[in-house]
Amino acid sequence: MAEAPAFDPAFPSGGNSLEVDVNAQYVGFEYHYTYLVFCGFIVWLIIPGIGLLYGGLARRKSALSLLFQSILVAAVTTFQWMFWGYSLAYSRTANAFIGDFANFGMKNVAAAPSPGSPYIPEIVFCLYQMLFCACTVQIVIGGSFERGRILPSLIFGFFWATIVYCPIACWTWNSNGWLYKLPSLDFAGGGPVHIASGWAGLAYAFVLGKRKHTGEKSHGKPHNTTLVFLGTVLIWFGWFGFNGGSALNASIRAMYAAFNTNTAASTGAIGWVMVDMIRNKGKFSVVGACEGAIAGLVGITPAAGYVSVWLAAVIGFLTAIVCASLQDLNDWLRIDEGLYVFKLHGIGGMVGSFLTGIFADQAISALDGATLAPGAINGNGIQVGKQLAEITAISSYSFVVSCILLLVLKYIPGLGLRVSEEAEMLGLDMDQFFDEQIGDWAEFENMSKITHGEVREQGMRDVERKVESNSDSERASAERQTEQVDGKAN
Repeated sequence: MAEAPAFDPAFPSGGNSLEVDVNAQYVGFEYHYTYLVFCGFIVWLIIPGIGLLYGGLARRKSALSLLFQSILVAAVTTFQWMFWGYSLAYSRTANAFIGDFANFGMKNVAAAPSPGSPYIPEIVFCLYQMLFCACTVQIVIGGSFERGRILPSLIFGFFWATIVYCPIACWTWNSNGWLYKLPSLDFAGGGPVHIASGWAGLAYAFVLGKRKHTGEKSHGKPHNTTLVFLGTVLIWFGWFGFNGGSALNASIRAMYAAFNTNTAASTGAIGWVMVDMIRNKGKFSVVGACEGAIAGLVGITPAAGYVSVWLAAVIGFLTAIVCASLQDLNDWLRIDEGLYVFKLHGIGGMVGSFLTGIFADQAISALDGATLAPGAINGNGIQVGKQLAEITAISSYSFVVSCILLLVLKYIPGLGLRVSEEAEMLGLDMDQFFDEQIGDWAEFENMSKITHGEVREQGMRDVERKVESNSDSERASAERQTEQVDGKAN
C-alpha cells in the first residue's frame, strides 16, 4: 500500500499546482477525502434543519425570523471561518488555548495534508469543520427565541464563533490543545458543539430576559408540528455525516460511528416517548419523539467512535430520559429559554460526555487501525475525571464569555439586542421583515395596530361582529328557506 501523504513545512499549501501535480500525493487514498466531502455536504442539511425545527417550535408570528437566521448564520459563519476562524482553531502553530494567524484569510489552505488527517487535503478539512461551526452558532441563536433582534444576533454569532467556539475547538481537536493532550475523549463535538452552544443559548436567554406573556394560549406551544418533524428528519440525516465523518477517514470506525448515530437517535426517541406517556397518561407527542431523537444524537456525539453499538443505545436512551425529565428546568432556573437549547444540547452534551468516559472501548477506537482510547470499562477510570474536566472548563468558559459579549453588545448605543415590547407582541416577523410572513395575511389584517404592548381590542371586536353578522345572516336565510318549504308543503 502507498505511504500516507506527509505535511512538508517547505510547501505549506501542498505545492505549486503550476509546477507539480498536487493530487499525486493522494493516489490510492482518494476514497478518504471523497467520503469526507460527502459527509460535509449532508452536514450542511443540519443548518436548514435547525431553522425548520426552531420555526415549527415558535409561534407563527415569529417563525419566519428563525428560518431566515438559519441561512444568514451559515453565510456569516462562512465569512468568519474564512477570515480568521479556521486559523484560530486549527493552525499548526497554535498554543494550548487558541490558534494564531498562520492561516489568516485562508492562507496556504489548499492541497497539503490537513492537521486532522494526512489522508484529507486541508481545503476539504476546512470545509468540513466550517460546517460544524455554522451548526453550533445556529444552535446558540435559539436563545434569542421570539424577542431577539436579527442583526445583533448575527453580529453576536460572528464574535461568539471567534472568541468562544474557535478557542474551545482548539482545546479539543487541535493537536496542541490542552484538552487534546489531556486527553478528553470527544469524537464529534460533545464539548465544542453541544456543551458550548447549550450554555451560550442559556446566556443569551438570561441577558435578554423573559418573553412578555399576556395570557395568550399559544405561548410556549409549537405552531407547526410538521415543520418540527421535517427539521428533525434533516438533522437526523445530517448527523450521519456529522458523526460518521469525524473519524476523518473512511475506515470501519467511521462506519461504526454512523451506525451508533442511528442507534442512539432511535433509543433516544423511545426514551422520551416513554417519559411523555408516563407524564401524559398514555398519550403520545410528535414533538416529544423529535426531541428524543435529537437528545439521542446529542448524547452520542462525543461517543460515536468510541463505544459499542449496545452501549450507544444505552447512551441515547439515558440522555433522552434525563433531558425529558427536566421539563420544569426553565422554572427552576427562572430563565425563559423557550427552545430548550440548554436542556437538549447543554444537559444532553454533558451527559453524553460523561458517559463517554465510562463506556469508551479501545477495541472500537482501534477500528481505524491507529487509535487506542480506553474508558472506565477498560480499567481506565481516570478518564471519567478527564471528561468532567472538559465539561467544567467548556461550560464555565462558554457561559461567562457569552454573557460578557452579550452585555457589551446590549449597551452599544443603537444596536439593541431585544425588540420593543410592542414588536414582541406583534411578532418578530411583522417587525423585522417587509411584506413576508408565514401563513395567510388575512389572519393578520385585524392585528396590525398595537398600543402599549397589547393588541388593540378593536380589531378583535370587528372580527367578532363580522362573525355574529354572518351567523345572523345565515340563520335568517335558513329560516326563509324553511318557510318556503313549509308553504309549498301546505
